[in-house]
Amino acid sequence: MTVYRRWPDMAALTSDLVERELRLSLVVALSSAGNAESTSIAAWIVSLVAEIEKNPLFIKMIDVDPELLLTYLLQRQSESQESVVAVLTDVIRKAQRQGDVRRGRPEVLARTVVLMCQGFLLSRRTMNENSYTERIAHREMRRALVSYLT
Repeated sequence: MTVYRRWPDMAALTSDLVERELRLSLVVALSSAGNAESTSIAAWIVSLVAEIEKNPLFIKMIDVDPELLLTYLLQRQSESQESVVAVLTDVIRKAQRQGDVRRGRPEVLARTVVLMCQGFLLSRRTMNENSYTERIAHREMRRALVSYLT
């Protein structure tokens, strides 16, 4: 009963739990962030994706109930996605001033990066062959991000 005093249903509870875990992953990844050049931004993003990939809640959701993620992929943006976009927008803006990231609206670049990473994060497991390991996927994601940002 205590749970339902705070959350109206299981979907709301799950949503809040996912938000908390994704924010925690963002904090961990931010603590490892380097400077603002495109290679460092790409490395930071890859570390964020890797942090989310190893999160027990994320793994369980993908394995048991991936439909929980559909709302955030098809209907609306989550608060944690918005947090990543906001942080990334600031980092990109700074890198643009230093000449390390190409011209363009920082928020558009940030949102595009988030969309690219969602594909790697959610679909990489479908490419789980010996020839496409996690290490290779992260390397290729880093290359794609650097190419996009420069």
